[in-house]
Amino acid sequence: MNGKQVSTLPNGLRVVTDTITTVETVSVGVWVGAGTRNEPHEINGVAHLLEHMAFKGTNRRSAADIAREIEDVGGQINAYTSRENTAYYAKVLKGDAPLAFDILADILQNSVFDEKELARERAVVLQEIGQSRDTPDDIIFDHFQTTAYPDQPLGRPVLGLPEIVETMPRDDIMAYMRRTYGAKAMVLAAAGNIEHEAALALAKSLFGDLAPGSRSEVSPGSYRGGGYREERDLEQVHLVLGFPAVGYHDDDFYAANVLSSLFGGGMSSRLFQEIRERKGLVYSIYSFASFYADCGLFSIYAGTGPDSASELTPAICAEIRRLPDSLNAAEIARARNQLKVATLMALESPSTRCEQMAQQLLIFNRLIPADEQIARIEAVDMAAVSRVARRIFAGPPTVAAIGPLENLARYDEIGKCLAY
Repeated sequence: MNGKQVSTLPNGLRVVTDTITTVETVSVGVWVGAGTRNEPHEINGVAHLLEHMAFKGTNRRSAADIAREIEDVGGQINAYTSRENTAYYAKVLKGDAPLAFDILADILQNSVFDEKELARERAVVLQEIGQSRDTPDDIIFDHFQTTAYPDQPLGRPVLGLPEIVETMPRDDIMAYMRRTYGAKAMVLAAAGNIEHEAALALAKSLFGDLAPGSRSEVSPGSYRGGGYREERDLEQVHLVLGFPAVGYHDDDFYAANVLSSLFGGGMSSRLFQEIRERKGLVYSIYSFASFYADCGLFSIYAGTGPDSASELTPAICAEIRRLPDSLNAAEIARARNQLKVATLMALESPSTRCEQMAQQLLIFNRLIPADEQIARIEAVDMAAVSRVARRIFAGPPTVAAIGPLENLARYDEIGKCLAY
């Protein structure tokens, strides 16, 4: 039957499915409630390196076997690491779902971490770090995060530091996996043309012997803010300006989403219309909210030419200052509609449904129906957006900038410009 169901294995692994009989595919994945935030500082980057190594051979399959078996049936397999979780996921035709389950179970329980493969993968990750550092509109966000949350796990780069990655011992990677990859810290999610009982049977067979473990504790995020500047010979100044925001469980979570959409979420947003369309100061400008279990960030990215840099931050600050008292019903409704449509469009993708279910169980410990999400969005009114804007923009700013910065305002100047 169509619909979502959740079961828990004796070892604590939660199995969630969303049966959709009108599609021919199945998306399946394992989400682990551990990421960069769970790393000791001396092995920063271990979560990401482990994600890479999971595909580099098991007791039953070589790295080439893993790739060939899934691609022989036309399937796809991938993974990602974030600050609070790590995901391994595959998409296959409905008849090949058992293979996808089997490969995911194999790489998560039987990886051998061969020393030669590890040496090669260290080199690959170092290349990835180098590529990121060569891409200013990519690495700027790492510098921004580190400046907002200095000297703590939440501020460390997901890819890790080169000097740590290039010498990270095999034993440390395996120890991290044993500590964080227990069944109680995982969610196995499947969406598409698969029945819950079939998925549950596969989960019991393939993951039933996984040690229970537990969710590892993390230290609370401590936002500090500050400034980071890096002079580079570039055509553009890349700027991220941000503030402490709210976490997933905060009452203002939905209001913060509406604020971000309204302020810099699209071509009709205030930042796009005022800074790009009216003043012509940028090609790219947008705002976004990053949410974590206990805290968050509200951020604005802008890229501008060196000659326009002197005008950019005063213009952004002016928009920030005037926002709480200048809201109107039309833009609130527009922002709500954008979020509602995005929520409903996501339901059309089995892969997105799969990820949403896993994330909801990891974050909220329950599934959140779409109609509840829509109702929470619709309940955000002008007063709520004004309140959360005052709350967020009152915090000390974080400013990160890369490029030709001669004309860009200094941190203290931006702080004065933001004063209400």
